[in-house]
Amino acid sequence: MRALVVGGTGLIGGAVAAALEERGHEVLRAGLGEGDVPIDFDDPASIRDAYEECGALDAVVSAAGIAVFGPLEELDDEAFMKSFANKTMGQINLVRFGLGTVKEGGSFTLTTGTLSQRPTPGTPAVAMAGGAVESFVRAAALDVEGRYRVNAISPAWVAESRVDAGLDPLPGI
Repeated sequence: MRALVVGGTGLIGGAVAAALEERGHEVLRAGLGEGDVPIDFDDPASIRDAYEECGALDAVVSAAGIAVFGPLEELDDEAFMKSFANKTMGQINLVRFGLGTVKEGGSFTLTTGTLSQRPTPGTPAVAMAGGAVESFVRAAALDVEGRYRVNAISPAWVAESRVDAGLDPLPGI
């Protein structure tokens, strides 16, 4: 299998890429100016360019996307727009622009996170972005049924990410 892992230079995406490589799959790692292929979710053209550079793929995994944390009272329009434009539209565009480059029978796996299902204080923009991705996945899977698989995963907080956010590493995984 030939897979593109967006965020493949990061913590979760790097672990996904390594697991696929350990199983003998060819993995192209994509990130912001890093890895085998540059992708910037803020620039839809970079997603199209990445697909052109990669050629035929069997799978795309996204472990990327920026969403803004903060209490509702402190989040402005820009925080919500950044969250939606990057985490939501970036992943949606991976599917939209990947149709035809990913071989029929292939898969798209997008990442939402548990906050879309179980939000905590300070996460309205993050929960919104992940919830929108989940809704997109349910609808898109119906439209491409029989040709592609479109899935979403919602990993729990990773201990290292919690530390980076200034939180106690537990209950991270």
